[in-house]
Amino acid sequence: MTSTEIRQHFLAFFQSKGHLIVPSAPLVAKNDPTLLFNNSGMAQFKDFFLGNGTPPSKRIADTQKCLRVSGKHNDLEDVGFDTYHHTMFEMLGNWSFGDYFKKEALAWSWELLTEVYQLPKERIYVSVFEGDAKDGVPFDQEAFDIWKAIVGEERIILGNKKDNFWEMGETGPCGPCSEIHIDLRNQDEVDRISGKSLVNADHPQVVEIWNNVFMQFERMADGSLVSLPSKHVDTGMGFERLCMAIQGKQSNYDTDVFQGSIQHLAKKSGIAYGQDKWTDIAMRVISDHIRAIAFSISDGQLPSNAKAGYVIRRILRRAVRYGYTYLGFKEPFMYELIPLLAQQFKGVFDELISQEAFVAKVIYEEEVSFLRTLSTGLVRLDKLMEDTQAKGTQILTGEDVFELNDTYGFPVDLTALIAREKGMDIDEPGFQLALNAQKNRSRKDAGASAEDWVILFDSDEVSFVGYDHATWTTRIVKYQKVQNKAGIQYKIVLESTPFYAESGGQVGDSGFLVFKKSGTKIEISDTKKENDLIVHWTSDPAIEQVAQEEEVVAQIDETRRKAITNHHSSTHLMQAALQQILGKHVAQKGSLVNEQLLRFDFSHFQKVTDEELKQIEDMVNAKIVANIPQLEERNVPIAQAKEKGAMALFGEKYGDFVRVITFDPNYSVELCGGTHVNSTGEIALFKILSESSVATGVRRIEAVTSQKAFELLSEQAAQLDQINELLKSPKDIIKAVVSLIEQNSSLQKTIAQYQAQEIKSLKSSLTQQILGKGELLYLIQQVNVPNADALKNLAFDLSNEHQNLFCLLAAEIEGKASLALAISKELVTSKSLDAGKIIRELAKEVQGGGGGQAFLATAGGQKPEGIPQVIQAAQQFI
Repeated sequence: MTSTEIRQHFLAFFQSKGHLIVPSAPLVAKNDPTLLFNNSGMAQFKDFFLGNGTPPSKRIADTQKCLRVSGKHNDLEDVGFDTYHHTMFEMLGNWSFGDYFKKEALAWSWELLTEVYQLPKERIYVSVFEGDAKDGVPFDQEAFDIWKAIVGEERIILGNKKDNFWEMGETGPCGPCSEIHIDLRNQDEVDRISGKSLVNADHPQVVEIWNNVFMQFERMADGSLVSLPSKHVDTGMGFERLCMAIQGKQSNYDTDVFQGSIQHLAKKSGIAYGQDKWTDIAMRVISDHIRAIAFSISDGQLPSNAKAGYVIRRILRRAVRYGYTYLGFKEPFMYELIPLLAQQFKGVFDELISQEAFVAKVIYEEEVSFLRTLSTGLVRLDKLMEDTQAKGTQILTGEDVFELNDTYGFPVDLTALIAREKGMDIDEPGFQLALNAQKNRSRKDAGASAEDWVILFDSDEVSFVGYDHATWTTRIVKYQKVQNKAGIQYKIVLESTPFYAESGGQVGDSGFLVFKKSGTKIEISDTKKENDLIVHWTSDPAIEQVAQEEEVVAQIDETRRKAITNHHSSTHLMQAALQQILGKHVAQKGSLVNEQLLRFDFSHFQKVTDEELKQIEDMVNAKIVANIPQLEERNVPIAQAKEKGAMALFGEKYGDFVRVITFDPNYSVELCGGTHVNSTGEIALFKILSESSVATGVRRIEAVTSQKAFELLSEQAAQLDQINELLKSPKDIIKAVVSLIEQNSSLQKTIAQYQAQEIKSLKSSLTQQILGKGELLYLIQQVNVPNADALKNLAFDLSNEHQNLFCLLAAEIEGKASLALAISKELVTSKSLDAGKIIRELAKEVQGGGGGQAFLATAGGQKPEGIPQVIQAAQQFI
């Protein structure tokens, strides 16, 4: 049975049991502050378990893309080394929201595994929760009795709280679970040792394949448990492990899920899979990592140096390093796997095939960038490890690890991985100290805490009325007190609200809540989505006294909303213009819409020219002048919306019914939940501020509209008047500026000629001051030069012209200290000197830092009066 058939059988089985089959949520988590990526099948349904929304059906099944490479769920270090851990994996799942419970869930699990998939019954073991007296949770007798009737008591294992009690977080829904394990060992091993004894013992062929979680409790902030009013079922089955079991393999990587990629790598490298430990690991790492990278990019997360983007970049670089080191790939190779993956997941996750060229291009450029520094970085790391071992230690210093990160782009975990392969370790605390000192990066405070929600009354549905109303009389459903970096704040949920919650790039509304009975007025600073719940934020403690009042008037800041709305509608007009002028390949890759400006990121592989920008700006303004009415359609079936040509965003999850915003059906039709103008004339004016690159294949345009655009034009006019006045009101102001630029350029050339002559004379003078003889010459001087480049070039030229020269030059330039150290290559080799290390020590005397290569390094500092101490320290070193 192929992996495609295995997946289809799962979905068809649960569809026959009355389940609604829903698509996977994007891999990148949306509107959930606790997650960077969706890491389980239930993540997209969290709101239904919390009671904050109504599921489209009481029975649901799907296959969900999951990623576990951050937070407490981090499998990255195990990937490739064992048979069953992955970064991205598919989670097959079925859910019951207050419908069926343990009896049906467990019976269906057994039916699917043994009758549909025909897995051997004698190889299957199950576990149930043994109870926890401290928590006051009893033994799961109900699950035990159900399983006893199905499999017999001898195949049941009692599990502890760690293995058989599932919790969503420190607070929230939780309950006992029943895991299903399968023994995939060879028969002779089965005969010798019972599989029951190997369950949950990390045996690579005795693995958990399915977990049935029974949510029947809620964990409170004080640690206590209360019973939920409705009981739910949440199950998750690892697709890759299931394929291993059904296809009779002993490794997930031997299934057809991964063999297509592995065989491609084997053919490209000329190395057969299964011949060598490290080349096998490399192929497994790459075939796993490429899936995580490709689907993250197709779901909207580009590699970057921050948060989720940094996670993806780390994964990509880990894979490139394995291919480089063990498979001999010195040129980009991972991007070639994208067409293969796109076809493999066609009809399941079509977002990849829809963006195949874009995803491949992004990966290609990332590979090119990293391969530039990887070769020299590996040489440098080898040298650092040799030097470290020569000192009698097996731990790379934090400073060395930071140098590899800062200079060569090696993530700390990549350095740790390479070090471990040589039996070494890294000083990670030391790395963090170096990172913080050099880059002044602050770590995100994870010490936020929250009290239990204060629930004032139950509400089946929390509604948004802000498309039609700016003011609305409502009541508070619940509120929560939280402590974070901003201090004590409160999260408020209203029964219905006109406040728009931050989503789709549009920032959340601000405004006020006015309580009718007491007259209390509370400022709302922001509105956000947590899962699908609209949460209003305030720092006013008065909410605790007035929350129970029956009526409260919710009033948004209409002036701010209007400015935001103008910018949002302009993004729709601009995206349509971009597609007409640049091409249909343009797709939104990110946006920010607030009251100050609009920022729009889009796929495009070259700079947008000034002429094209003018065309885009002119087209948008033409649509504004045309005063096109906005057509809003709500609750449109998504299939019907797509038939109309409505643009959808990759990485967004849409329901069965959507909202469609149209500005001329032949120009702009988009799926959108944001707020918009009634007609384009309300925008008044559109003005582009800038165009730039933000990532490989992604450009960014920033623009302003309405009042902000008029303010910009007014400011530019005032600046033009000032320039005109400074130039004495010439007849042709452009000609006058060009003349001024030409004069300045001529003067700069003249100055440069004088400076070059002075440097030449200075070099001649310094040559006469070189000391030492034979195998060690040295020149240590403070000099007077115009800039840091001149200082570096002077030191470098002297070291090139004189063998065995150690040349340190120091200068005070614009009130700061500059240092340049050049060491002749003969000295670098014979004396094992490293200019980068030496100059970092010397720079401490001027309260600075620096670095570079072994033969040439520079540094700067805030304390020029420390230069004499630098000179003295260098002389002592010599």
